[in-house]
Amino acid sequence: MSMMSTNRLILLLFLLFIIEGSVMPWIIPADYSSKIIPHFSFVFILYAALYSGRHRALLFGLGIGLIQDIVYYGHLLGVHTFMMGLIGYFAGLLFDRRRSTLLTCLSVIGFACIAYDSAVYFIYSLFRLTEESYAYALLDHILPSLFLQLAFALIIYVPVRKLYEQDAKLNQDQDEE
Repeated sequence: MSMMSTNRLILLLFLLFIIEGSVMPWIIPADYSSKIIPHFSFVFILYAALYSGRHRALLFGLGIGLIQDIVYYGHLLGVHTFMMGLIGYFAGLLFDRRRSTLLTCLSVIGFACIAYDSAVYFIYSLFRLTEESYAYALLDHILPSLFLQLAFALIIYVPVRKLYEQDAKLNQDQDEE
């Protein structure tokens, strides 16, 4: 992809990071604010993995994960950085730019979100930062957050697919010149 499209994707990814941290706490009802944790930037990283390749998803995951570690989760740096980069890379490796349908994208995003939240939970429990059981964490905040991520992924599926197809076409035209 060209540098212009990369800059545009980074700006969009940063905008999603801002929205999930500043706008969503106002939208999510107070009773559910500790149960539903938006990961919109992670969903976009997974779309990057599916449509743009594993290396871009790895870099996006490392960047946004590091920002999340510093801004939100400062008590244990590197967990979100590592998990976003790793899961983004593996999602891209799994599909390696094959044409993905809506069902495939939602399935990958669903499993990746569960894997991400579960891995973060297990790392936190390893370092004794959480005392709750995995079953409680799964029912309390992993699955409710998953529904929000899947709804967001469904809403942005068509615009993101068109964005990546447009960038791929631009790239192809530049390669022909």
